[in-house]
Amino acid sequence: QVQLVESGGGLVQAGGSLSLSCAASGRTVSNYAMGWFRQAPGKAREFVAGITGSGTRTHYADSVKGRFTIARDNAKNTVYLQMNSLKPEDTAVYSCAAGQFYTESNAYRYDFWGQGTQVTVSS
Repeated sequence: QVQLVESGGGLVQAGGSLSLSCAASGRTVSNYAMGWFRQAPGKAREFVAGITGSGTRTHYADSVKGRFTIARDNAKNTVYLQMNSLKPEDTAVYSCAAGQFYTESNAYRYDFWGQGTQVTVSS
């Protein structure tokens, strides 16, 4: 089992920045690719970004490319999502997940999930 706990969400004005963290425990987390997903009210869960177990490769949804950065520190068992130039449409609950492929956008293919953290961007 892998336990994941997100933190860092909050309220920010459009154009601002937030940094999310996902603390992992349990099995060797570096064995897993990690992904960030988000879900806005009334919408399907959406892939945001993914990173390999080693942290050497990343993948982003077109909607966040150039604004968001995913990174990980395996010594701290933590994955990060730096979000810049935030827009109101980025408002959602953001969750991290552990899986096998960093480019996987299908949420059902991820093995472990955190509880999520709310990000609200005001206009």
